Amino acid sequence: MGDIHKASLLATLVAACFGAQAADVDANTINRIADEGYNRGQVVSLAAHLSDRIGGRMTNSPAMRQAEKWTQQMFSTWGLQNVHLEGYDFGRGWWIESASVRMTAPRPLALSAIPVAWTPPTKGTVSAPIAVAPIRHVRDLAQYKGKLRGKIVLVSYPDAPKDDTAATFKRFDEAELGKLSTYDQPHYDPDGSFDMYKKYFEQAREIDRFMAAEGALALVKMSYRGGGLVQGEGYFHRKGETVSLPEIEMAAEDYRRLARLAKVGEVELEMNNNVHFDDRDMNAYNVLAEIPGSDPQAGYVMAGAHLDSWVAGDGAADNGAGSVVVMEAARILAQLGVKPKRTIRFALWSGEEQGLLGSLAYIQKHIATRPRPSDAAHAKLPEFMWETYPITPLPGYNEMAAYFNLDNGSGKIRGIYAEGNFAAMPVLRSWLAPFSSLGADKVVAKKTGGTDHEIMAGMGLPAFQFIQDPLDYGSRVHHSNLDTFDHLRTEDLRQAAVIMATVLLQAAESDTPMPRNVLPKQPTPTDPFLYRDPAKD
Repeated sequence: MGDIHKASLLATLVAACFGAQAADVDANTINRIADEGYNRGQVVSLAAHLSDRIGGRMTNSPAMRQAEKWTQQMFSTWGLQNVHLEGYDFGRGWWIESASVRMTAPRPLALSAIPVAWTPPTKGTVSAPIAVAPIRHVRDLAQYKGKLRGKIVLVSYPDAPKDDTAATFKRFDEAELGKLSTYDQPHYDPDGSFDMYKKYFEQAREIDRFMAAEGALALVKMSYRGGGLVQGEGYFHRKGETVSLPEIEMAAEDYRRLARLAKVGEVELEMNNNVHFDDRDMNAYNVLAEIPGSDPQAGYVMAGAHLDSWVAGDGAADNGAGSVVVMEAARILAQLGVKPKRTIRFALWSGEEQGLLGSLAYIQKHIATRPRPSDAAHAKLPEFMWETYPITPLPGYNEMAAYFNLDNGSGKIRGIYAEGNFAAMPVLRSWLAPFSSLGADKVVAKKTGGTDHEIMAGMGLPAFQFIQDPLDYGSRVHHSNLDTFDHLRTEDLRQAAVIMATVLLQAAESDTPMPRNVLPKQPTPTDPFLYRDPAKD
């Protein structure tokens, strides 16, 4: 970014601030935030350290412990207060030292693959013929009885590749942003979450038990995306839940090649998963830090992003980007020496990738609780899927005045999802008004999920996720081996940090608290006449 462009940008910000100024933070302070973030910002160096030096951060792994220590050090260096870890029960640490897989017959060929998270290591190098035994339902297992001993088993259907008809990299235009300005009415299906649990968790356990009993040596599944991408997602991190067999996820192109070759002759693989479990500390930790408020009765506002990641790549976009934006917003406000009315709290969550576990632990400790499902089958669900009532607010429920989350890669901020909080929309628009010339002016009623604001918003709190340009996040980067620094856009990170810092300060200084949504009560099923089809389970 050239000096002339910087000057033009700041002039635009000045004009915007005076043209549509929010009432509680003066325009000069907003300009000081922009000046600090754009001209002396550290968000790029923070992103490089987190992604290049520390790398992928599985919850409870050695890399995550290093990230927890480093982020605390940075918060303390910048002068934030009450910097600490807050622990909760999570389970096993796990990390990859090295891994390799290659075809040895009918010809030697290195293959792209990654161990599936929280699966055990191979006992050194394993060499064996493959068996293609694709499983869509547990009922498919019986046909392979007696056929898999001593084999490396391919368990996915080698479905044909699909045409890539959409652009892999894009930014929102005004028409696409306009399409977000909708409201999806709530849909309540009391058995919907349980169906998903049965499909993705119980089936995976049953496949592992069957394959181990049949004498299979290892399992191979196909990546759900093409282009050589692998992810390695796995979810059995609890002590006592570890699956029996080593497992890898293979690039779709390599997997299909093996399946084709197996149709016409024997195929042999050689694999070595040198992975490690770490059970020294079963607690995971959220990193918390604060800029203290001047009014102890005014509560606090909060910014959050999840620090954990998968490890196929370096966790740069998901969610190193959000983490360093939260850190940079904290640094900017501390550097300016702001003295807000409300405390500004910064959170770097862990365990998000395993089911929003870090933010859920914070909610259960500070904000609200909900009862365990009375039905034994539904009680097996991960806690973030529980839809039980009544929700019981804790004393801290009313202390959270606003929460802002960033977790959609490094694309620049384009607005805010209001999460069905209609009363908050005019306030959010006024806080974003200074940045309309930067394209960050859309406030939509629409809900968005899959990240750490979701449970808070679902409990009626004023909790929001920013709208971001998609870039190549969903198409290629999300959870994949391409999640590296090169797929960040540093100019977007600077913009996001400036906006995050400004919105936080607006929320912390506002004379009128952010409107809350209602505390949810037990809904009635949206479709009371639904018949479930067992054939689709």
